[in-house]
Amino acid sequence: MFFLVGLGLGDVKDITVKGLEVVKNAERVYLEAYTSILTVGKEALEEYYGRKIILADRDMVEQQSDELLDGTDKLDVAFLVVGDPLGATTHTDLILRAVEKGIQYRVIHNASIMNAVGCCGLQLYNYGEAVSIVFWTDTWRPDSFYDKIAINRDRGMHTLCLLDIKMKEQTIENLMKGNKIFEPPRFMSVSQAAEQLLEIVQRKGEEGGQDLALSEDTVCVGLARVGCDDQKICVATLKQLTSVDLGQPLHSLVIPGHMHPLEIDMLNLFALDDSVKTHLRSCLPSS
Repeated sequence: MFFLVGLGLGDVKDITVKGLEVVKNAERVYLEAYTSILTVGKEALEEYYGRKIILADRDMVEQQSDELLDGTDKLDVAFLVVGDPLGATTHTDLILRAVEKGIQYRVIHNASIMNAVGCCGLQLYNYGEAVSIVFWTDTWRPDSFYDKIAINRDRGMHTLCLLDIKMKEQTIENLMKGNKIFEPPRFMSVSQAAEQLLEIVQRKGEEGGQDLALSEDTVCVGLARVGCDDQKICVATLKQLTSVDLGQPLHSLVIPGHMHPLEIDMLNLFALDDSVKTHLRSCLPSS
């Protein structure tokens, strides 16, 4: 059997009892190491699980799946994923490859940012399509995520923005030369995401000809290390979030849509200052 096991969002203890049983009994245990991270390293997992863990990077998962699946018709292999195993399309592809080879699989689910984002008080059933905000470069500055946020806002829906993670990335020079030299990991912060969004808003405002979905005064929610003991939530305007430091990764950003009074009450618990509470009161329906 090929098992895909969710690890949850925090530390070694967030694995489910069912998932831990699978890990302890598996012949091989892999840790997916590029779509997300835990607050602890591989060594902590090995100590807690009592098992040797093999790191599986993007190349192994996407291009060397035969190695991952080898022997799973006769023995159990566990593939560990931070959050929920099906939170990334890569893992769906892995399931399809297993099925093509006639290999049985089983998914052990766990919490992910897709449902844990409810900690900020915005109701999960009021979210529209989630978007990804990627790191800009000097020559590549995509803004299609803004259009999806605009569609959600137009429908009154909240938007969960998943912020970019760069793991085991190569420079163009090293890639072209075939050098196995990798850049240090990078994790987008809420302030960086807010800066990019604000720049898009300002540019579209200068271009004119359309109603803007956001402004610098739009109240947004910054989240950091959701599910961990040092989790942080900050409700502030888009402009304010560009200078808010929420500390270590991982970060997420939420753009609220239409809000119920109870949702506004919850956001008030995490308001950066009184000016934000004033903005939130303006979102209340008039009596």
